[in-house]
Parts: sequence; C-alpha cells; structure tokens
Amino acid sequence: MFRFGKILGTLVKANHYYTVVSLHRQMELNGIASNLVTSNILINCFSQLGLNSRSFSVFANILKKGYHPDTITLTTLIKGLCLKGQIHKALKFHDKLVAQRFQLDQVSYGTLINGLCKVGETSAALQLLRRVDGKLVQPDVVMYSAIIDSMCKDKLVDDAFDLYSEMVAKRVHPNVVTYSTLISGFCIVGKLKEAIDLFNKMILENINPNVYTFNILVDAFCKEGKVKQANNVFAMMMRKGVKPNVVTYTSLMDGYCLVKEMNKAKGTFNAMAQCGVTPNVFSYSTMINGFCKVKMVDEAMNLFEEMHCKKIIPNVVTYSSLIDGLGKSGRISHALKLVDEMHDRGIPPDIVTYNSILDALCTNHHVEKAIALLTKVKDEGIQPNMYTYTILIHGLCKVGRLEDAQKVFEDLLVKGYNLNVYTYTVMIHGFCNKGLFDQALTMLSKMKDNSCIPNAATYEIIIRSLFDKDENDLAEKLLCEMIVMGLL
Repeated sequence: MFRFGKILGTLVKANHYYTVVSLHRQMELNGIASNLVTSNILINCFSQLGLNSRSFSVFANILKKGYHPDTITLTTLIKGLCLKGQIHKALKFHDKLVAQRFQLDQVSYGTLINGLCKVGETSAALQLLRRVDGKLVQPDVVMYSAIIDSMCKDKLVDDAFDLYSEMVAKRVHPNVVTYSTLISGFCIVGKLKEAIDLFNKMILENINPNVYTFNILVDAFCKEGKVKQANNVFAMMMRKGVKPNVVTYTSLMDGYCLVKEMNKAKGTFNAMAQCGVTPNVFSYSTMINGFCKVKMVDEAMNLFEEMHCKKIIPNVVTYSSLIDGLGKSGRISHALKLVDEMHDRGIPPDIVTYNSILDALCTNHHVEKAIALLTKVKDEGIQPNMYTYTILIHGLCKVGRLEDAQKVFEDLLVKGYNLNVYTYTVMIHGFCNKGLFDQALTMLSKMKDNSCIPNAATYEIIIRSLFDKDENDLAEKLLCEMIVMGLL
C-alpha cells in the first residue's frame, strides 16, 4: 500500500488526475482497501478536477471507516472549494470543522485567505487574519503576502505597506513574493521611487529578486519612457544570473516603441531570439504596433507575415494595431480585408478595431461609408464608445455637415453620455472652421458647466481662429484665461 501511495503521489505531481482516479478504482475492485494517505490523494485529484461532490464523498467514507482526517485532508477539501470560487462554502465548512474541534494549520488558513483574496474579498481576508492571529494559528508570510497582493490589486497600496510594516514588527519575515507584490503595487499607482526604495531594501536584506521582480521594474520604467533606467535593471538582472524571459524583452521593446526608437526595439527583438527566448504573440503585437505608430507599415506587415510562417496566431490587438496602421496610411481596402480575415479566423473585431476603420474612412472623406459601418457594428452587438462618436462628429465636420455633427453631439447629451474634452473640442473646431464663433464660445461655456475642463488644444483652436478673423480683443481675453488656468 505504501508503494502504491508513492506511485499515485508521483502521478498527481505530473497532473495525471484521471489516471490516479482510474488506478484507485482498480485497486478497490481488486479488494485493496484505501488508507488515509491514498484517500487524501484521491480528494486532491477530485478537487483539482473541480469535482467537489466526489471529494466530499471520499471524506464521508474516511469518517465511516473510522479514520481521523488530518490537516492535509481538511485543507485539500477547503482548497477544492476555493478553486471553484465557492469561498463562502469553504468558510461554512471551516466553521463546522472548528465547531467539531478538528485541527487546522497555517496552510489551511493560508488557503482560505488566498481564496478570499482571489474573489476580491480583501476585507474579509483581513478579518480572517485578525480572527486567527495568535488564537487559532500564528499568521505566516503566505497569509500576509496574499492580503498585501490583493490590496495592491485594489490600489490600496498604503494599506498594503502598513500591513507589510505590521508583519515585520511581528517578526514574520517578508519573502520575494511579498516584496515583488508591494513593488508591483507602487508601480501600478505611479510611485516608482517608493518601488525602487523597496527593491533596494530587499537587496540589503539578502532576499534575491526573481525574474518576476525584475520584470515589474523593467515594465514600470518602460511605461514611463525611461528606457535607460529599464536597461540598468536589465543589466543588474544579468549580473545576478537571473535569465530574462519573453516578458522582460517584450517590456523593453514596448519602452523603445513608446519613445519611437524602432531600431533599438527591433534590435531587442532580434537579441531575444538569439538568446534562445521565443517571441510570443505579445512580442509581435508590440513590434507591429510600434512600427504602425511611426508609419512603418510595411515593416509591420513583414512581421505579421512572419507570425503566419511561425504558426503564431495573431490576437485582436495584433490585428487592431495593423488595421490602424493601414488605415492611417490610406490603405483602407487592405485594412478591411484584415477585418474579414479576423471573422474567418474566429477572432471577432472589437470597438477598437472598428474605430480605426471609421477614423480612416472619415479622414478620407468617406463619411457615408463610415455611417454604414457604424450601423453594421451596432447590429453585431458591439457598443460604440465615446471615441467612436468623436470620430464620426469630426468626420461630419470635415465634410461641412455641421448640422448632422450637432445632431450626433446633442443626441449624446440627451442619452446622458459623459462627453470628454476631445468630443467638445472637435465640435468647437467644427464651429470655428465655419466662422461660427458665438456657437463655439457657447459650446466652451457649456463644456465648463458640464464639469469638463477645456485643455490647451481647445483654447488654441478658438484663439487661432479668432486671430485669423481679426477678432483680436476676444482672442486676447481667451489667452489671458488660458494663462490663469495654467495652460500656457
């Protein structure tokens, strides 16, 4: 039986759950009774397969045979419920176990706390931590790290840092997961300096950052366009013997694309392959988007073809980036062919994809085609967003259909849409182009009344138009208003 248990255990580690269930059934058919160890293995298999009713049947059988379930049995049952998102069932089961004086350990409570965090019940997880603290079990690094991670995902980074400080004060030592989670949290809320301070503290405490920790910092620097600092992190990573992965290289490429250094982005892309790291769909999408943004659409198309050759299936982001690039370079028919290809491949275009096509049609004065496409998009059940309507309003204004543009604009207000600064500015631009300054100024006033703050572009459009028409006094008045608002 001991040897059989070891075989089953090895199969579980290799995720061969159905094989274990089948072997266990054969074992019982051959008259070999299962013990607590093999029963626990079976419960684990059913839990991993999401068959919790079968897990609890095995549990009932354990009790019937007079075995005393251990913490492994009970924790595995709790984990099964948590994996299915049935956290409240798991909590009820926990309360029942405590009432019947069953013993649970740190792993059991760590599983429950993690389960609560996974379904976004951060405050309930914290309450459970307070409930168990020193009474049922001593909180450990796993419990604290799970809650800190959940708080960071909720952008409650200051609360997360307070909890980290509490665990340090209680001599619960943070590990690489704790630090990585907090560093990520600070990066999410744009507190890069605090993230770096924490990273340095981690190093001083001889806790080695892993690839995930380094990737967080590389990505954060790249998103802010600080590619030099990202490269410094990358260099430190290499010095510490941590091998960069596809996420590291893709983040660096994204950084270079953001600052429009496409040669360096392509160099990083090539270096990744030379280092034995295979580019994935996100790597290709990043490069394709980067090339399209600097109007190097042919280079983007070459990479798209390379994806096909390497059997890497493009996703909606890949297609949308390329469609946007083709649209902006006036190759609308090619862009529309890619939309058809998306449908054929079972990758439904989203509103971002269609906005690119609508923008290309409106830019090239094909407003009727844009209106027809928008009708089709709505028929497909895709909800237009504010950017969609802004594109349409701008397109109508460009071809001199100001009244139609106004109708779309007013309809949005009636329907309660929260209009943004870009939509108002497009409408103001339309009025200015027709020399209708009273309407433009009325729109500027309406914009402020609706708590939408004009930006520098809004003022510049009106001021430039007023100067062109020798309305200098009014232009200067608006210029002073700009200065007061700190827009100059």
